[in-house]
Amino acid sequence: MPELDHEEKFLFKEEVLHLSNALADPGSLDNVEDLLTDVITSPRFDSEVFTLERSLQVMLGARAGTTLVGLLTVAPEVFEEVAEVRIPVEVHERLVAWRARFGLAIDNALNFLNNPDGIQGHNFSTQVAHVEERRVLQGRLTLVRYNNEPQFFVADASVYAGLVIDILERLGPYLEPDSIDAESLTRLRDAVNLVERKTGPRT
Repeated sequence: MPELDHEEKFLFKEEVLHLSNALADPGSLDNVEDLLTDVITSPRFDSEVFTLERSLQVMLGARAGTTLVGLLTVAPEVFEEVAEVRIPVEVHERLVAWRARFGLAIDNALNFLNNPDGIQGHNFSTQVAHVEERRVLQGRLTLVRYNNEPQFFVADASVYAGLVIDILERLGPYLEPDSIDAESLTRLRDAVNLVERKTGPRT
């Protein structure tokens, strides 16, 4: 990667300063380190990395969260520019340590997720979780890549309902008459009817 030009260095400095300010809140450094550690050691590492940036955005703010993921995975010669930015020593030391400890694993995982090698199968099951004394219906989606490596996702039922709707809405305009077989269309109609019966007003 070529060195940053003057404008890029200015923008880079602004982003690093903004991130440093976000990390200045009491406990932020430790909270971020705990999150990164949890992600790296999670048995669901792939799915955790997939949502890492969003988790950091919730914790630090959208701009700072994105910047931190970038710093952890950016080319070495670009990361060296951080030393030229006037930020607290403790923040700089943590950034260096996080990059050394977590950067490569996160970068490799993100590259793999952003360049998938296809999905050869899936499995979906449901479960009931107890959250704050409430029963919450959840789904567990398993996607199997062509290299036979499974990837798991657990989310509330509403998330999966939204996913299904998004998929159908985006596929719909481009479907051909033979894109979906008759049996699948029947299953789709039956599934929609079932959802309507279960969620409609009770008489």
